[in-house]
Amino acid sequence: MAETLSAPALPSVYRQLLDAIDVGIHVINHEGKSIIYNRKMSEIEDMEKEDVLHKNIMDIFLFNKEEESRLLQALNHGEEHHNAKQVYFNFKGQEITTINDTFPLIYEGKRIGAVEVAKDITRLERLTRENARDKQDARFTFDQIIGDSNAIREVVENARRATRTTSSVLISGETGTGKELFAQSIHNGSERASKPFISQNCAALPDSLIEGILFGSVKGAFTGAADHPGLFEQADGGTLMLDEINSLSAPLQAKLLRAIQEKSIRRIGDTKNRSVDVRIIATINEDPAVSLEKNRLREDLYYRLSVVSILVPPLRQRKEDIPVLANHFVNKYNKRFQLNVPGIAKGVQQLFQEYDWPGNVRELEHMVEGAMNLIYYDERIDYTHLPVHVRNKFPSYNDISHAPEALVVPNTPPTKPLQEYMEEVEKVYIEQILKRHSGNVTQAADELGLSRQSLQYRLRKYRLNIRQS
Repeated sequence: MAETLSAPALPSVYRQLLDAIDVGIHVINHEGKSIIYNRKMSEIEDMEKEDVLHKNIMDIFLFNKEEESRLLQALNHGEEHHNAKQVYFNFKGQEITTINDTFPLIYEGKRIGAVEVAKDITRLERLTRENARDKQDARFTFDQIIGDSNAIREVVENARRATRTTSSVLISGETGTGKELFAQSIHNGSERASKPFISQNCAALPDSLIEGILFGSVKGAFTGAADHPGLFEQADGGTLMLDEINSLSAPLQAKLLRAIQEKSIRRIGDTKNRSVDVRIIATINEDPAVSLEKNRLREDLYYRLSVVSILVPPLRQRKEDIPVLANHFVNKYNKRFQLNVPGIAKGVQQLFQEYDWPGNVRELEHMVEGAMNLIYYDERIDYTHLPVHVRNKFPSYNDISHAPEALVVPNTPPTKPLQEYMEEVEKVYIEQILKRHSGNVTQAADELGLSRQSLQYRLRKYRLNIRQS
């Protein structure tokens, strides 16, 4: 071997071997230029080999300062790092987090290069940051729960009573019914309102990650582990909401039960328990009896969580709340989209009452939001603005086929331009509807699915001198 490393063509068998290894390998020479860069390292750093090979490391990676490049520390100062975490950015600006072994290559007492062996933990770091939220995040109160039906008012009243104690709460209900809204309202109505409210979807992560997120870890507990408080510690004094609790494995449910009963947790890799004062609010998106029967929820954990049990009814069981909910969402997206949509056409309101709403309140909101992406400034939401799957289910609600009376189409020569012909049809149709309502512009506009202002504009446009009420 020479005193310096160059970038010779590796024999094919060596290239295959390096690319088959499931760890990243990156080697630089005495000039800091990359000479070996295997397939796994390319995947970890999301760059092609040609982006890296024969280039100086500082030209393709970004560090807060040059000393933070472990490869350069090894090359320039002979430093070695083992099982050490490193955060840096590729030339695309993407953040990369790895656990590295880095050391110099020495020949006849001289440093002629450096090598780094890397394991990727980028995804783990990102998921930890996204899910370990350490701030109070409860925005809703009972006053913001919309609906006057007996079904929803009874649930609200029971939930209000739960604010007086610190007992565990189990909220069940179908997806989209607003379970977290109730959880936040209970927290904000309790003496813990000034303390953290932290929520975690238990179905979003595998057990290997969720355990560390819930209970925390100590340095050295596993590769790349650092001293990190879990959500129980972060929510100390406040409320921890665990969404879809039935998605946790049985062993993790057992550990959760112990933490609730003993009011203490033990971080992964630790030898001591830590006391925590946390109120648990758990949610489940199916009948608890079904979860118990199918062994998705431990019976002992269920009884511990359901000290207070709240069932949020699906939207199909409180359809009298649909008009006020729909109007709320129209107002919400009027402000967000800077529109002036006056409301929902009568035919669509009737359709909403017949639809079974499998996605519940969340589906209603999304349907209103989607419709308002399709309409102009001041039209009402009508049949044509609804999703295709809903229109296919209710074809008879097409506004045209349900016009109050047959439209008299003007006798126009076939050579008439389409725009002019359509305007004549619109004029005749408006005259018919106004006649039906004795010239009452407000009533006519409602049936036409227009705002009063929009109808008045058309009256002026077509010079319709009809008595207005």
